[in-house]
Amino acid sequence: MNTRSPMPNWLATIILGIVEGLTEFLPISSTGHLLLFEQWLPYQTELFNTVIQSGAVVAVLIVFSGRLRALVVHWREMESRKYWMKLAAAFVITGIGGVALKKFGWRLPESAAPVAWATLIGGLFILAIERGREAPVGREDITWQVAVAVGLAQLLAGVFPGTSRSGATILIAVAMGAARPAAVEFSFLLGIPTIFAASALEIGLKLQREEAGGEVGSWPMVLLGTVTAGVTAFIVVKWVLRFVQTHTFSAFGWYRIVLGGALIAWEAVRGD
Repeated sequence: MNTRSPMPNWLATIILGIVEGLTEFLPISSTGHLLLFEQWLPYQTELFNTVIQSGAVVAVLIVFSGRLRALVVHWREMESRKYWMKLAAAFVITGIGGVALKKFGWRLPESAAPVAWATLIGGLFILAIERGREAPVGREDITWQVAVAVGLAQLLAGVFPGTSRSGATILIAVAMGAARPAAVEFSFLLGIPTIFAASALEIGLKLQREEAGGEVGSWPMVLLGTVTAGVTAFIVVKWVLRFVQTHTFSAFGWYRIVLGGALIAWEAVRGD
């Protein structure tokens, strides 16, 4: 890893793992925060930023183990089968789009400016959706329209770092009438195959680069970041599930607006 600061890589890795765990399942963008922190911390590879998300996914597997077990045990029931099919549809939409983007050479931006704008604009969208929501409670089931929209929203979040995968998927579901707990559950469960698939793809690309003699980063640091992200995310996911029972996402919208505005101003001053 190339060094941007004198901080030891292991300490930077732990910090970034905590950042990932804190932000992956909050509507504030984990990728955006990682890119921003890396403006001051030692440089990390795209492999690192992608694979440590799998630690956060393990936390979801643990927290939702009961729900997943019920879906597996009762897979013959129509309700369970429809839920699996909706998850699969959203995943396929994101997967096809993601592979196409990789094929055309898309990469995460290294500058903070696009992330700053996406952070600010995303905050405005959160406030608009929450204020424009007509039904205070919403539907407890996920419709096919919502499942398709969530898949597209997840792809959009991958294209524009700072958008937030969880934020985009949860808020589009809420905007289309889903109850917040139902939207959160669907978004989190969809993240399991999506993030694991992205991690597997990055690992495969890493192995190819290793065979070609390219510099790809350190496996021990990737593992350390993944474990740190998993422990942190477990705490965050438990908190989010309680939070959405009685709160809107407006506070996160304001946070994004303040953060995005501050980053845009900082970029403007630094550019002078």
